Amino acid sequence: MADKVPCLVTSFFLLFHQKCDFCRFFPLLLSGDNRAAHAGGSNRQRQTQPLRPVSLLLSHPSNPDPSAILHEVFGYAQFRGPQQAIVDHVVHGGDALVLMPTGGGKSLCYQIPAIARQRAGHGVTVVVSPLIALMHDQVGALHEAGVDAAFLNSTLDWEETQDVERRMLRGEITLLYAAPERVTTPRFLSQLDALKERGKLSLFAIDEAHCVSQWGHDFRPEYRALTVLHERYAGVPRIALTATADALTRADIVERLQLEEARQFVSSFDRPNIRYTIVEKKEATTQLLRFIQREHEGDAGVVYCQSRKRVEDVAQTLCDAGINALPYHAGLDAAVRQKNQNRFLREEGIVMVATIAFGMGIDKPDVRFVGHLDMPKNIEGYYQETGRAGRDGAPADAWMAYGLQDVVNQRRMIDESPAGEEFKQAMRGKLDALLSLAEASDCRRVRLLGYFGEPSTPCGNCDNCLTPPQVWDGTDAARKLLSTIYRVQQHSGIGFGAGHIMDILRGKATEKVSQFGHASLSTFGIGSEFSEAQLRGVLRQLIATGALAVDAQAFNTLRLTDGSRAVLKGETTVMLRESVSSPADRKPRREKAARGAPSPAAAALDATGQARFAALKAWRAEVAREHNLPAYVIFHDATLAAIAERAPATLEDLQGISGIGSKKLDAYGAEVLRVCAAF
Repeated sequence: MADKVPCLVTSFFLLFHQKCDFCRFFPLLLSGDNRAAHAGGSNRQRQTQPLRPVSLLLSHPSNPDPSAILHEVFGYAQFRGPQQAIVDHVVHGGDALVLMPTGGGKSLCYQIPAIARQRAGHGVTVVVSPLIALMHDQVGALHEAGVDAAFLNSTLDWEETQDVERRMLRGEITLLYAAPERVTTPRFLSQLDALKERGKLSLFAIDEAHCVSQWGHDFRPEYRALTVLHERYAGVPRIALTATADALTRADIVERLQLEEARQFVSSFDRPNIRYTIVEKKEATTQLLRFIQREHEGDAGVVYCQSRKRVEDVAQTLCDAGINALPYHAGLDAAVRQKNQNRFLREEGIVMVATIAFGMGIDKPDVRFVGHLDMPKNIEGYYQETGRAGRDGAPADAWMAYGLQDVVNQRRMIDESPAGEEFKQAMRGKLDALLSLAEASDCRRVRLLGYFGEPSTPCGNCDNCLTPPQVWDGTDAARKLLSTIYRVQQHSGIGFGAGHIMDILRGKATEKVSQFGHASLSTFGIGSEFSEAQLRGVLRQLIATGALAVDAQAFNTLRLTDGSRAVLKGETTVMLRESVSSPADRKPRREKAARGAPSPAAAALDATGQARFAALKAWRAEVAREHNLPAYVIFHDATLAAIAERAPATLEDLQGISGIGSKKLDAYGAEVLRVCAAF
């Protein structure tokens, strides 16, 4: 009956006060039952949580103060970093562009304003997100906190879609998640018109805003149509959020989303708990396997590969080695992708081997490492992908194997792109920044942050800081390589690949050298003092700096460029790090906890506290399974550790623990006390 009362009240209001476009949705409002399609989705998977009626919102005080909402709903005592300034600005109707690293708390920057503005009578917040596969969990997390939320996407059937739309139009939803392609449909825009007419369209939150930029690492054309939000609903505030955007991408976001008047909030890009390591590629899968076995046995991680086939092969290799690995790429059946993603989010110790189709929006806090077996296409992609490790603030690793073929492949993909020359030049600049990071002999973090315009000092937590590499002068080797390429071209009239050029320089009498008569060249054997690994390093840097090019149209052969001249004349010095195939063997390794040890959050607990923590985790896992949600949505490890340390005996003892809001205290307090009472 509680569900019916708001419906009748709304109907009465509409009957006497509305004579606008909203009227054509009047039958929609009154038709059908009044189920709460809280998570959207079918009964097969999505409708797995208890109903969340509108009356739930009435169980909370209607205090629109952001600090009160932070404490009451989410259970946190205070904001972090720039969160409060962002929230206050948006609550008061300001537009904002927010750049905040993964794990920095971006979601609260729009969720709290949405709740505050809803309590102040401003209505529904629409969250534009490309993360259809994750909307169920995002909405589920809000329900756990007692917030009425829903989503609209292609996983819903028609009846479920209409149910969510009815609830939205009745003002029963605080946050509605929708994909950009749905937001810009005539049907949805008409519904927004109706809300706007009644003063019940509160806020637009545009998540993953870098997707609007052609310069970004994850451009999605459907984001371009979001300009309609400003043009059609000029008075409705907008907040655009992203974890990664350099100056070029940032400017494009502002232009494309018409955020010229928006206040920009740019947080530090530093993730100090992540250790950056880049190793020279040599049997990369074996190197990865060694890295996981030595430093991350039993840990959750993500491994990125460039091709679908490589994803499948690497996942199988890891499984054969006893590592719990799953594949993820766009070529898999959608149901398989969803199943693998759900397992990764809900189970412990899963390693996801994936293409870049996986990862955006993944908020699993305990990912202990991110590995790259193939180099990303630019430094923004690298930062975004590595940032998925260590969201809980505990130590994590970003590990990448990098080789000559990576440089060749990435250069070729840009050169063969059908895009215009301006775009290609921008992409080359972004790739060059990543190549510079990979070749660096100084602090990786200083280089990474410097790309985003953030000055810093050596971090002491990357491979170069922990084990400074030896550096050698490769200028002579570089001149000899370029000279050999020139003479081979003059002699044979065609270009050759890197392997053949190195064979000539090192004086190797191969069948191919004999076939083309290249032993007669003046440069044959004059580089015999250099190892193949050294020469590959020289070639990588020459290609990276543009002093040498790879001709993709001629079987990846090498050719000189205008930049070659300065090196040949000795006007440019080529300094290189010593070739080391496995720096992981030399670097100081963190103490690795024994398999099955508690999470870092519980490390300081005594024996009884550890036992209490383990029991709380087991209880949490049962609740998460019942609600079809990841365990961290119920409570984070840090919250369980704080409970275990406090050893609460009453509900009052649980108050004030970070992460326990009033809804969770009501829902789970008694059960938590029951678990703790056993110790």
